[in-house]
Amino acid sequence: MRIIDLHCYPGTQEWINAQGPYPAELARYWKREWTGKTEEAVLKDFEDAGVQAVLVALDLETTVATKPVTNEDVHAMWKRHPERIIQAWGAVEPAKGEIAMQQVKKAVNELGLIGFHFHPIMQHFAVNDHRYYPLFEVINELKAAVMIDVGTTGMGAGMPGGNGARIRHAHPSAIDDLAADFPNLKIIMAHPGWPWVDETTAVCLHKGNVYWEMSGWAPKYFPGNLKVDMRGRLQDKIMFGSDYPSMPYERILKEWGELGYKDEVMEKIYHGNAERILGL
Repeated sequence: MRIIDLHCYPGTQEWINAQGPYPAELARYWKREWTGKTEEAVLKDFEDAGVQAVLVALDLETTVATKPVTNEDVHAMWKRHPERIIQAWGAVEPAKGEIAMQQVKKAVNELGLIGFHFHPIMQHFAVNDHRYYPLFEVINELKAAVMIDVGTTGMGAGMPGGNGARIRHAHPSAIDDLAADFPNLKIIMAHPGWPWVDETTAVCLHKGNVYWEMSGWAPKYFPGNLKVDMRGRLQDKIMFGSDYPSMPYERILKEWGELGYKDEVMEKIYHGNAERILGL
């Protein structure tokens, strides 16, 4: 069965460096070493798991003053390995204003990226903040998609004050507002949305332009109601993501199999919905 992984970070040392002070805390959060790999080792992980990856850029320059993993970086890695990496999400910092809008235009018009990933907690903003609506207007006009993290994060967890990040920025009510204000914008919510899983479910069910990928969690820990909804009323909206390299593919795929869903449901989750919704 084809497996499209919608949420893969490059996993290299440059990507580790782009996270600034957070890797040490992430190592504690995930209970394992948090270090970069060579590009060849990353590709081998994708190949061994049998996944086709969609890369995710990372730009936290305005909040932790690190060198980003740019849209050009993920585009170049995609083009070096097109048989295993099939697309990429760009990243821009809303706080950069006009610079961010120019980056969006280049990423779509010149690089051909599928859309943009936003990490509201780490980028210190909420997607329903009208100060940043001009950026979403540009993305919408270009018919690009957005993937937006929902729920808490291991980034900054355990640090004093969360290093200034606020988990409320990633509340699903912000997605609800954005989807209502931009009804033609394809919005993919990333991660299960804990501790607001029921509210995240409600937004996904209510807004026809909102979809959901389940990266960043071990499937056996998905809340019970979510497990039921994914095989039922949400089955046409759920997509697979890993949050690579957060957890080993071997574990993730094993636990997805243990959920006991019918093949026709897993066909949708693993690839069918991403093909239909995002043209992959």
